[in-house]
Amino acid sequence: MTQIRTRAVRGILGTLLLSAGVPMLGHGDELGRTQRGNNNAYCQDNALAWIDWATCDESLLAYTRDLIALRRAHPVFRQSSFFTGTSLHGADILDLAWFSADGAQMAASDWYDLSTHSIAMYLSGNDIRQVGDRGEPVVDDSFLVVIHAGLEPSTFTLPGAPWAGSYEVVVDNTGTLGATAQVGQPLDVPGLTFAVLRVNH
Repeated sequence: MTQIRTRAVRGILGTLLLSAGVPMLGHGDELGRTQRGNNNAYCQDNALAWIDWATCDESLLAYTRDLIALRRAHPVFRQSSFFTGTSLHGADILDLAWFSADGAQMAASDWYDLSTHSIAMYLSGNDIRQVGDRGEPVVDDSFLVVIHAGLEPSTFTLPGAPWAGSYEVVVDNTGTLGATAQVGQPLDVPGLTFAVLRVNH
């Protein structure tokens, strides 16, 4: 696969596997199988629909496993209640917030700006509206998911206080972002970036 296609595939897998609800992964997607664009190969009993383990993309398979492990380890990605855009505790940090590339919370008009190629989603681990097996509150780390859909490189300013003091990069489909990122500083993102950053306060 080309570099751009690799990033696109990994970005789509990331948005799928860390979305709310039940992810529906087609058998072979995690291996890089394309079926040559045929999205309904049910009646194809030939190489188009078969799994060719000899040409499996081991790197993509490992990336997919890492995403699944991240989802399983963190209930903030598996919430069973709808987000409200508010805080359980009356704090400034919301259960779900959206940010534009300049690091500011998105306004309603930003959703209609067709020139926008970058967006970030903040998930608060302190505002999960569910309880554990014994009725205890479920809490988790907070995360910022950065998505840059443009083909050209760009910059993204990461939200600062009260959202975060710094960030740790836990998923990066480009392999270029490094291990940590600072608030208020421009983060250089290549084309088709999908990254998950753990929040440090």
